[in-house]
Amino acid sequence: MRQRGIAVSFLFAAILILSGCSVSPTRIRRADAAVAADMQRQLDCDRDDHCAIDSPLLDAAHQAISDSTPDQPVHVVTLLNDSEAAMVARLNLIRAAQRSIDVQTYIWDQDDAGQLVLNELIKAARRGVKVRILADQLFSFGDPVLLERLATVNQNLEVRLYNPTFHEAQTSVVEFSASIVCCFMTFNQRMHNKLLLVDDAIGITGGRNYQDRYFDWDNDFDYVDRDVMVGGPAARDMATSFETFWNHKRSTPLTHLRDVNRYLLDSVHPGPLPEPRYAHPERVARVVEEAADDAWIDDVLVSDTLRTGRVDYFSDLPAKTDEPGKRSAHEFTTHLMRMVGAAQHEVVLQTPYLVMSDRAKAIFERLHQGTSPPRIVVSTNSLASTDAFAVYALSYKHRKRYLKDYGFEIYEMKPHAVGPAEDNADAAADEGPEPSVQGGKQVHRRVGTERGLLGSRGSARRNRPAPLTTPGRRFGLHAKSIVVDDDFAMVGSHNFDPRSDHYNTEAGVIVYDARFASELRDSILRDTQPENAWVIAPRQQSSLSMAIGDISASLPIFDLWPYRYATSYDLKAGCTPMRPSDPAFLSCYTPVGDFPDVDVSPKLIYTRLITAFGAGVQGVL
Repeated sequence: MRQRGIAVSFLFAAILILSGCSVSPTRIRRADAAVAADMQRQLDCDRDDHCAIDSPLLDAAHQAISDSTPDQPVHVVTLLNDSEAAMVARLNLIRAAQRSIDVQTYIWDQDDAGQLVLNELIKAARRGVKVRILADQLFSFGDPVLLERLATVNQNLEVRLYNPTFHEAQTSVVEFSASIVCCFMTFNQRMHNKLLLVDDAIGITGGRNYQDRYFDWDNDFDYVDRDVMVGGPAARDMATSFETFWNHKRSTPLTHLRDVNRYLLDSVHPGPLPEPRYAHPERVARVVEEAADDAWIDDVLVSDTLRTGRVDYFSDLPAKTDEPGKRSAHEFTTHLMRMVGAAQHEVVLQTPYLVMSDRAKAIFERLHQGTSPPRIVVSTNSLASTDAFAVYALSYKHRKRYLKDYGFEIYEMKPHAVGPAEDNADAAADEGPEPSVQGGKQVHRRVGTERGLLGSRGSARRNRPAPLTTPGRRFGLHAKSIVVDDDFAMVGSHNFDPRSDHYNTEAGVIVYDARFASELRDSILRDTQPENAWVIAPRQQSSLSMAIGDISASLPIFDLWPYRYATSYDLKAGCTPMRPSDPAFLSCYTPVGDFPDVDVSPKLIYTRLITAFGAGVQGVL
């Protein structure tokens, strides 16, 4: 008891010390002067175009802007399902930039993907392009020495961190704990937007952060994710949104961060930024080569680009977290809900976290109670594929409501899903064999259906998924997309959960084109196929067991009954895939348990405990 009391006293002392310790104006002025004195101003290019490469992607965007009128906008849109294409598109656009590059992200890790993109942005700055990076502080650039170097690496590069914990770039365990105790609401409000914008003409937005997992570069666990690249007038809305966030009071310059400021004013400096050192240089070399290969760009990116009309870029305002009552601050979230609520025939939803906000629940319940309810297809994670087991536990608790009250058809991704494994085959072959890879393609693409330069931080290891009974590279769903009635579709950062609804700022693109909607729909439905997902359907059980389960599930705590209303099913060999509502479903599908492929582990136990006792935390998941 005495040790616990000492620990609590220490925590409160830390809160008192940290909470009011912003950097003094005098230290900020001194650090600004130090940055100005050490700033690198030499450029590698003296041409007016800043030695930009020719890019058909940027050219198409400029052409779309030229062809647009206020009444008839023209856009070029490319769905970036494949992780390698998503990286190559970024590299190509960064190298093609002539004036400006703005990057906004939730995670910037210190692995190969993070090093590569940062290095390319530094090169762009050194040839004269204005580069601005705005990253949410909690999981980005956690090394103040790196940030000290970035502060002076070139006059054309500026980095800011959003909502820093206790005015620091690096959050210690003590500070993390103190933030939860003293200032949970502020600490819990994160900038979840993702955007890369080039020359205010073309941008990429969606689910991917700058971390190996988002580009199939993690040898253990990768995300199935999605972006969309848009060129045309919508890029101006992207620029306006970025400017709003960049100038917001929570976007903190590096000299205003206590730890970075301390290093900048230290008499001993670490020296110039070293060249990146990649864990897997061969895959970095491959995408760098592809980004300069016009034939590759044409085959993989230009060939899949659609020329269309109306495209809307929506973003919540930073004021969403400052003034939650302001409707305008929730612009993207509100529009997204309105779009789904207007569905007539079908909603195809893909989200990694199936924990519905109250507003989403009301929308889906109303749709299901209509005279002719639309089909609702949901692609999401299983416990075996997710790295957010606490969120999954709450989704698991409410399965009956999802199936009966909302009419969901739920498909949970398998950890060794065949589709992502095939897409990943070529990259894996370059790095050695992987047991889960089953086939390959000449150009791996996900179609149809967050050391060296950055040091060693490894934030990906913070969220380890549950151990499995089977070996091999694992895949988890991270894409956030919706298709409504085959007419229009959204790709963005919104998870359709309480956190996205109330706390995080979110952004995304809505495309009003049946061709794009069809392509996105096919991409999502591919992830629901039997080789990629288990089906969630009612289990066969006695009426007494079902009644006990209903009573247990209705309890906010002590929900201990292990036999839920629904369980996971897998397709039997020789059978044709069918919907759970088909009368022949049970003859062609076999139950595989509530948590298939998950080995007995503390995380399995925690999942059960959170289901039983954790209903009160749903609002922040």
